[in-house]
Amino acid sequence: MTFYDQLTANTSTERLELLAIPIIADCLHGRVQLAGYQAFLSQAYHHVRHTTPLLMSLGGRLPERLSWLRRAVAEYIEEEIGHEEWILNDIAATGGDAQAVRASQPELPAEVMVAYAYDLIQRGNPAGFFGMVFVLEGTSVALALMAADRIQQALGLPDNAFSYLRSHGTLDQEHTQHLATLLEKMTPEDQQEVLRCARIFYKLYGDIFRALPGATPEGTPCN
Repeated sequence: MTFYDQLTANTSTERLELLAIPIIADCLHGRVQLAGYQAFLSQAYHHVRHTTPLLMSLGGRLPERLSWLRRAVAEYIEEEIGHEEWILNDIAATGGDAQAVRASQPELPAEVMVAYAYDLIQRGNPAGFFGMVFVLEGTSVALALMAADRIQQALGLPDNAFSYLRSHGTLDQEHTQHLATLLEKMTPEDQQEVLRCARIFYKLYGDIFRALPGATPEGTPCN
């Protein structure tokens, strides 16, 4: 069994807890309000805009034993830079105010998750950052494409309101394969830090969804 498989197995409880969050379950059944989708995009903007700065900080903080990761981090930066603008474009396509979102402050759960990621890089073991990558990209692969279809069916939004979900659902399938290769090369100690942090990030990421506006009761209009 690869370490990625072990990581998946050893975080199954946390993953199931995330998937059981009511707004996620309701979304996958087509029960979603426009305000809920816009709120999700707003909070996604507030953490995705930190992806590139976090990766840049990570590259500079990797200890010598992890210096071989710098090329992979550079590739991640090249692929992730600017994705927060896709989210703002999606917000505008839903009829939302993208510039108001750009100027807004994140809700506390998104701010805490980002702050923890920065602190982990600066004060802890930078290898743990890949626990965040595992959680966000794994969740994207599992849910993004299906969620985009269900939300679009429920709300009747145009295709260009889903560039973030659909592009990441596809792109992150490639990333998870690459991540598995990187994790396999880590020392057992660093792998355990990835596992520890993955469990934490499942909780922190889940809190973002727990704070979103709820879905409509089953059987009522979704828009």
